[in-house]
Amino acid sequence: MPIKLPEIASSQVIAFVLVLTRVGGLFVLAPIFSARALPVKAKLIAAGAISFALVPVATHGRELPTDAFSTTTAIMGEAVVGLGFAFSIGVVLGAVQLAASLLDTMVGFSFGGVLDPFSGQQQGPLGQLYALFATTVLLLTGGDELMVRGLAESYATVPLGASPSAAAFSALALDGFMRVFVIGLEIAAPVLIALVVTDAAFALVGRAVPQMNVFVVELPAKVLVAFAVVGASLPFVAGHLQQELARSVDLALRGLRVG
Repeated sequence: MPIKLPEIASSQVIAFVLVLTRVGGLFVLAPIFSARALPVKAKLIAAGAISFALVPVATHGRELPTDAFSTTTAIMGEAVVGLGFAFSIGVVLGAVQLAASLLDTMVGFSFGGVLDPFSGQQQGPLGQLYALFATTVLLLTGGDELMVRGLAESYATVPLGASPSAAAFSALALDGFMRVFVIGLEIAAPVLIALVVTDAAFALVGRAVPQMNVFVVELPAKVLVAFAVVGASLPFVAGHLQQELARSVDLALRGLRVG
């Protein structure tokens, strides 16, 4: 018996909604896609276009739910999978923000925080610099394509309508929180070491020359040292961000694997 057109259209709509639900996680937590600077309409159009392209990949050889309860359950599962995948990738941007906030506090820039258009949070000058730098690096090196390709590969590890166990999500979340601190310290380490050495040097000078107002001299010196070391370390940070983004996609796919 031939399948009627309304039945085909209904299955395609359900498939599109399920794929759109998983893709929506990118626009909530993933770098670049979740930027506050992007208009909501642009995000909706991009999410719809990506979902439309991924529907054939997601539905290949899969049975789609037909009743309301199964469809609702599948939508909730897809939302959880999408957020879990995006969270694992968002660790990279979270680490950059952590490193920048730590450096702003060490230098003294945290008192002059301004609103970051990418994250929507108040950050200091170094926070703004690192946020713009990380976004530029990910865009120029194809980070957005890598994330979309990873999301497409997720349908091989987590088929449409399937959902990993709660233990898998817990392990992925715990690993993500740990990686935020590790990556953040790796990014900030060169500048932190330079600032600690500078503080120690001025502490010795202050002990040797008590008449000298060390604070007046130390603050501009720390600013100069911070910008010099930041400028020297940015090329290495760029390479590290590329590696960590690829590693985050791989960890997300392995952590969400079903079976």
